[in-house]
Amino acid sequence: MKPTDFGYCLSNYLTVYLPGQKNLSTNTIKSYRDTYKLLLRFMKMKCNISPERLFIRNFDRDSIDNFLLWLERERGNSISTRNQRLAAIHALFRYIQGEMPEHLLLCQQILAMPFKRTERTVVSYLPVDTLKAILARPDTATLNGRRDLVLLSVLYDTGARVQEIIDLIVRDIRLDEPAIIRLIGKGKKIRHVPIMKQTVNLLETYLQEQNLLRDNFISHPVFFNRQHNKLTRAGVSYILSKYINQAETTVKITPHVLRHTKAMHLLQADVNLVYIRDLLGHAHVNTTEIYARTNPEMKRKALEKANADTVLPNLPQWQNDKGLISWLQGLCKLK
Repeated sequence: MKPTDFGYCLSNYLTVYLPGQKNLSTNTIKSYRDTYKLLLRFMKMKCNISPERLFIRNFDRDSIDNFLLWLERERGNSISTRNQRLAAIHALFRYIQGEMPEHLLLCQQILAMPFKRTERTVVSYLPVDTLKAILARPDTATLNGRRDLVLLSVLYDTGARVQEIIDLIVRDIRLDEPAIIRLIGKGKKIRHVPIMKQTVNLLETYLQEQNLLRDNFISHPVFFNRQHNKLTRAGVSYILSKYINQAETTVKITPHVLRHTKAMHLLQADVNLVYIRDLLGHAHVNTTEIYARTNPEMKRKALEKANADTVLPNLPQWQNDKGLISWLQGLCKLK
């Protein structure tokens, strides 16, 4: 059977365009791929069109809208997940309109589909005491306990994403002054993050103990399992969850919360948003501003500073108003 135009575009988009020209990470491409798998399943189940017979002309605004409703109603997806799926569809049809201009009108109709409004999520972060309680839980008398302490410390100190820590290899670490860690973020963008002296000491001891400072180990994962394979995202989540349970905290904590925590602690220390943006690897400072909007203490200080010269009139002390007190006492006696 001759390949369809949609099959050609989708295959080229996932295997050539995204990794080759857009330089997207493997995880991002997998996320896009999962959206298109669901779309193909929907078109087969609800529209009775199998993937090998699917053409670009089979799509329109109504079919995409019905797909999004199917995600919400039958699969129970949240609004944020629905919007994520729509973003992946937008990206695909933005590519198609450039490759096959004869479908320009159809693509523009789909690209005009708006995202569904959702409540702004609150950024979760840990108070210093809670963070200390979690970091105090690993048993440093055991090899795994020492590894876990270094893992959680580096995760917090660098403000790294979980995938960035998983992909960390020995040559990405510089322990000499100035001590830095090289992280590869989204879109394979590289950033160099300075680390604190305590983290340097932990890392140096850990790397020596694991025999990772030898020249032939420079490409070895820094954090690995018993098979010497790098940890998985699930593995990091399991390690963190174990110590959260031991710390007996009721706060819901994921590895990404440590990233938020680092950002909030820097913000509370009056570190400029631009530096925090660079540390976290955000493309725009607008993304970093969410931490400033979340922190109520910073809002209070800003309001106090703005109203420092404002003189409000003193209200009368009602306790000294004998007539008012007498009237209130009489009111109570009536009851």
